[in-house]
Amino acid sequence: MKQFFKKYSHIWTALYAFIYMPWFLWLENTIVTDYTPIHIWIDDVIPFCEYFIIPYYMWFLYVAAGMIFLFFSSKKDYYRECMFLFTGMTIFLIICTIYPNGQDLRADLSNADSVFTSAVYSLYQTDTNTNVFPSIHVFNSIGIMIGILKSQWLKGKRCRIPIQVCSVVLTVSITLSTVFLKQHSCIDVIGAVIMAIALYFIVYVPDWKFLSRSD
Repeated sequence: MKQFFKKYSHIWTALYAFIYMPWFLWLENTIVTDYTPIHIWIDDVIPFCEYFIIPYYMWFLYVAAGMIFLFFSSKKDYYRECMFLFTGMTIFLIICTIYPNGQDLRADLSNADSVFTSAVYSLYQTDTNTNVFPSIHVFNSIGIMIGILKSQWLKGKRCRIPIQVCSVVLTVSITLSTVFLKQHSCIDVIGAVIMAIALYFIVYVPDWKFLSRSD
């Protein structure tokens, strides 16, 4: 065990969960009805499609698997990923704290009559319609995709292209799922993309010296 913690000392980053989760749960329990609805005209044009529940739920596995892969493959890549994700997630918390937001787009699924619609209905029951801007589902998906595309370990490996293609396809599918399930407005998606682009130039473009010493 001692050798494990010595080799994988970067596990300390998991402590961020003790910042994010209490803050997020507080927001979920506090912002219930008094919020600014996020909406744009195109939200009304996009149809509800229950089949997108599959990539939506795959997000949990995708983010977890991506972080585990980076954790064990490269300490430098993992630290960079943490900088990207944790900064964006903290910005999200701050935005939702000072600007309570939500959406009123959800479909009426009280008479769900299929496995997929029932799954979406269960999602609606367990996940509130508040704290949606920017979409963390979209932002984290983009973050994991960038981490995999920039992975030093994958360079030269035969599996590189298939893994990276799957990552891009899954990221796009998850992004689409947020609007087709009426979980998010297109504004939430745009906000997440803009934040991801900005943080890419902050986290991935500069040659951070402390990251060079981490491997």
